[in-house]
This record gives sequence, structure tokens and C-alpha cells, in this order.
Amino acid sequence: MIGSNVARRYAKALLELGAEVGSLKAIVDQTSRAAEVYEASAELRAALDNPLVSHMAKKAILADVADKLAVSPTVKNTLLLLNDRRRIHVLPLIAQLLREMSDLKDGVVRAEVVTAAKLPDAYYAKLTMQLEKMTGKRVVIEKREDPTLIAGVVTRIGDTVIDGSLRTRLDELRNVLMPN
Repeated sequence: MIGSNVARRYAKALLELGAEVGSLKAIVDQTSRAAEVYEASAELRAALDNPLVSHMAKKAILADVADKLAVSPTVKNTLLLLNDRRRIHVLPLIAQLLREMSDLKDGVVRAEVVTAAKLPDAYYAKLTMQLEKMTGKRVVIEKREDPTLIAGVVTRIGDTVIDGSLRTRLDELRNVLMPN
């Protein structure tokens, strides 16, 4: 709970700063990239969490990561501040909340679309139009593949799940034919 409150404060500050200077989209993208690197590298997390590694060494590591990612001074300073305050572990949550706040501000909703195999871009364009009509907001689709679906599509928007997968239909059929 405390981590989420801390993350929310940092995300809100980044949102306001990004909106003020007109670089919100860049700050959201750069923060997300930094969070992805942090989550993907067990070595980086171990070095930043290790009390035997000096504060200056941790600062140098983060500065190097920020430079390699070519992030703005705002994002770099945020990373260094999180390190100074020993809160770098909340970076992934900050990135997630910042994206959600930015989307809300822009009237955007994200939809996760899971398919059994890669589908043509025309399908996603048509699906985007239908979801925008359904939600009344601009929709950004995040694509993912899951071969266990067999066929069909599962779409998740917030708490709403639209399951059109063959796997689910087969499970429903099995439940009808062979009740417990």
C-alpha cells in the first residue's frame, strides 16, 4: 500500500511536469522503457538493492542506464531521485500509473487483444473502430499471441473481458455435455 502511494505521487508529479513542458508522451515512453530495463535485468536490480554497493556507484549505474536509454533530463533526474530516496523498486509501478494517468488525461483506453496466431493489420483496424464505438473513447490495442487459444480472440478492456476463443467455447460445450 505504501509503495502504491509513493508511486502515485511520483507518477502524478511526472504527469504534471510533462504536461507543463509539453513533453508528456516522451516522459511516459521513457519512464516505461527505464522500468522495462529495470524489470528485465536481475543484475541491475541486485546492484541497486545491494547495501554493499556505494550510493555513488548506484548513482553512476543509473546515470549510465539513463544515458544509454537516451532519456530526458527529467526522467534521468527522477531515476536518480528514486535512488537517493531508496525507492527505485517502485519504478515499474510509477511507469504503469503514469501511463494510466496519461491515457485518462488524453481520453485513451488500452485494450489487450490475445489471439492464437498473428492476424492481419486490417483486422486490428476494424476491431479498434468497433471498440472505439463501444467505449466512446480512443482505443490503443496491445497485441499478444497465445497458441493455447486454438482459435479466436480474447479482448480485455479494463475489467471487461470479451472472450471469443475456441478454447472457451469448447470448455462451455464440455460443461453442457458432461455436467459435474
